[in-house]
Amino acid sequence: MKTLVKDGVSSYLLEDSVEVSLTADNMTVGNPAQFIVLDCNTSNITTHLGVNAPDDWTGGKYTFDGTSWAVNADWSAPRGEPPEYPDDGAEYTWNRENFSWEVT
Repeated sequence: MKTLVKDGVSSYLLEDSVEVSLTADNMTVGNPAQFIVLDCNTSNITTHLGVNAPDDWTGGKYTFDGTSWAVNADWSAPRGEPPEYPDDGAEYTWNRENFSWEVT
């Protein structure tokens, strides 16, 4: 796998075989293009090949420095995808306003 890192944060995780073309203006993924990212370019993206990402990897959740993965302190689960239901035996209800599980 390869990760595309922007400002220290692993933003994309792709098979090593997927072609990525970086220009001064954008990033094109795939040949033919699967998607084009306008805010990623040669000045802000670093590509790391042959990485083993964490099992729960999702874009933006981890930083990667070329060697080590760490949870991104600024990451939060996307709204609309609630955090996993706690499995500690207590009963919880979903608080939509706070976007969190609360003990009932």
